[in-house]
Amino acid sequence: MARWSELGHDPAGIEFFETPGAFEIPLHAQRLARTGRFAAVVAAGLVVDGGIYRHEFVASAVIDGLMRVQLDTDVPVFSAVLTPHHFHEHLDHDAFFTAHFDKKGQEVANACSATLAGLAAIG
Repeated sequence: MARWSELGHDPAGIEFFETPGAFEIPLHAQRLARTGRFAAVVAAGLVVDGGIYRHEFVASAVIDGLMRVQLDTDVPVFSAVLTPHHFHEHLDHDAFFTAHFDKKGQEVANACSATLAGLAAIG
């Protein structure tokens, strides 16, 4: 949010929504995009290998779904969905991925700002 503000945007315009899991992110993104209330949608999540299924399939489905949402709705959709091969709930991994999410958030803010400006210029 700090980076969004640094780029000249009002963070008060940001709304947060939660999903029960990563697989549900594209559907929520689609519903949000179709409301017409949002200039862009940013999806954030953590797809971990839980041993039940190959997390690559879930990660691919999420990213493919997000791409489809933006192409179908003409609303930009940005991904900060992380897909680590190894994640364990302990302090070292928590700290690492918290820092990584912060970095990805800044990257998404940059991309979102530039994309919205570019699309506005196109008209």
